[in-house]
This record gives sequence, structure tokens and C-alpha cells, in this order.
Amino acid sequence: MEDFIEAIEGSVEQNQFVKITLSKCAPKSSDLKNIYVRRIDLKGVLYLSFTYHYANQDVVKNYTLKEAIHLLEEHLGKDFLVGTLLTTEQDVVVQFNKKRKARIQYRKPTTRRLPNTNHNKQKQYLIEENAPFLAKLGVADSGKVLKAHQDKYRQINKYIEVMAGLLEQASLPNPLQVVDMGCGKGYLTFALYDYIQAHLEENATIVGIELREHLTQFCTKQAAALGWKELQFIAQDILTYDDDKIDVLIALHACDIATDIAIAKGIQANAQLIVVAPCCHKQIRKAMNSSITNPLQAILKHGILEERQAEIVTDGIRALLLEAHGYQTKVFEFISSEHTAKNLMITAVKQDKMSSATTAERLKRVAELKAQFGIKQHYLEKLLQ
Repeated sequence: MEDFIEAIEGSVEQNQFVKITLSKCAPKSSDLKNIYVRRIDLKGVLYLSFTYHYANQDVVKNYTLKEAIHLLEEHLGKDFLVGTLLTTEQDVVVQFNKKRKARIQYRKPTTRRLPNTNHNKQKQYLIEENAPFLAKLGVADSGKVLKAHQDKYRQINKYIEVMAGLLEQASLPNPLQVVDMGCGKGYLTFALYDYIQAHLEENATIVGIELREHLTQFCTKQAAALGWKELQFIAQDILTYDDDKIDVLIALHACDIATDIAIAKGIQANAQLIVVAPCCHKQIRKAMNSSITNPLQAILKHGILEERQAEIVTDGIRALLLEAHGYQTKVFEFISSEHTAKNLMITAVKQDKMSSATTAERLKRVAELKAQFGIKQHYLEKLLQ
């Protein structure tokens, strides 16, 4: 324990401090899940900023170095059994067993980049403007996000904010295999790799799948320039991608049935986390039978309303089928509709147990929805048969 505290003090004094994470809460019933500690400078004075991450909210408090050390000594071995210090020179991990005996490990540094310590009224982002990958992808220059890419930068950080919570919630192995289907220009793929490297203990490989070869060539070149060997890109149709080792499956803005293909790949690989942001819903709109008597028929005669109803039915059935296969799902607005019309996200976290009664109930709801709109089959059903 003393060695861990000395490592913290030394990293601060030598300007090598990146962050501290306290995890594995001892009283499992506690609402306090973990604590993140970062360095901030207030009017030239050093403070350590503690973010207390509760189940439903975050609380931030700033302390002097002396106060922070005292709090860390109080928490470690009592409230939290694992403390992780990231510095630009090494990672230091202290772990406590059931008898509260400490064991310390020294590892290669997760990152050699110092975080921005400015503290002002601007929003603090998980991906900072000076992240090297942003410059490589043309989003930033000289450590500042370009004006034309401000929306993209906000989207990146909203995505990482969502993924940070999901990665914490899911039961993930180490090492971790992430597959991003239809990754496009790779903005979000690079961002996720950067976040995992800097904030998680898991060693991760991320594979981006994209049909357009010129995009995968560009992304591969930039990943190599950053020295990110475990970030890979493949030019391939996601339908032909065959790998049953998928821990996290991502498909953002995959068009129409491509979203269903991605979801099916994730379910069949028993992925612990599936995240999709659907785009286009042509299959169900074409499959909806207008001759079926439906209380909504008077509304659905309007094309725009029929299109929106098809989107709701499509994604509603997707969520139900995921739940039928043992996932806890959420459907929500990903980013504000002022930035993109395609702003819905479906997340699915694998659960340890799912009763046969629950599975049957979800499938019954799918059948009822199909009957109401005269739909013979949802494409995801076909893929899962």
C-alpha cells in the first residue's frame, strides 16, 4: 500500500500522472460503483478531482494532494479492493484479497499522453481535443478540433460516454475482442480503441469491417502511424464475416437488413454486448400489409407516417428478439436529431440467466406485432432460425 501511495506522489511530482481508478467495491450493495481521479489546475494550484460514480449519478469533488492521499488511504482496502494508477511511464495496480492483504503490480504504461488539466466551465470530454487520432483523421489540428468537425467531435464523445457505461455494465473477458461492422471512416472505431486503452484494464483487439476498401486502407494506415497494432480494418461484406469470437458487437448506421445481419452475428457469437444504431427500415415497410384491418390504418395512409411506424415496428421487434435471446435492451436517442435524422440506438447487454417463460413471452409479443401489421417475417427472425 505504501508503495502505491509513493507511486502516486512521485508521478504527480514528476508530471507523469494520468489518472487513478478505484474499483471492485467491497460492499457490493453500495450505490457507489467506482471512483475516478484526475489532476486539474485551478489558477495555478494543483488539485486531484474525484468523480464518485454512483448507480444513477456522478458527484465531483476537488481535493489538495494531501487531502487526496488521505482519502485514497481511507478507501483502498476498505471500500475498494483494486486501485489502478496510470502514469506516462508505467501502470501500477494494487489489489487486496479477502484478508485485505495488498499485492502490487507494475505494468507497461497504458498511455504515454498526459491529459488536459485545464479546469473551466467548458464541458469535460472523455476524448480530449489533443487526442492524436483526431489529428490523424482530420478532425483536429494542433490540438484543437476544427470548426467544421465540432458536431463530429460531440458525436464521438456522446458515443464514448454511452460505451463507457455499457462496458462497465457488461461481463467482459480479458483480452477483449470488439468487432465494429460497417465502420465507415472509423471515427468512432478509433475513439473506442483510444478510450479502452486509456481507461480500461482489459487488453482489447478491435476489428473494423467495411466494404469500401479505400476506407479500410486509410484507417489501417492511420492506425499503423499511431502504433495501434490491435486496431485492425478489413475490407469485407459483413454477411461473409465469420468469427465466433466476438465479445462486443457494434454496428452504427448499417443500412436496413445490414443491422439485422450484425445483430444476428452478435447473438450467434454469444457477444456480451451488442450496440447498433439502425439506418433505413425498408424490409419491414415493404412487408407491412395495408389490407390488414388495423386501428392505425387511417394514419398509415400517409407515407411519412407509415415510414416512421415501420421504423418503430422494425426496432421494436429487434429489441424483443434480443431479449428473447437473453439480453437486457435499451432503445434511446443517441444524439440530438438536429445533428442527424438517424439518431436511434439499441443496446443489449447479455444476462446470466433468462427463463424459458420470459423467452416465450417475448416471442409471443413479436408474433402479435407481426399479426397487427400483416408482417410475415422480420429478417432478423430468418437469420436466427
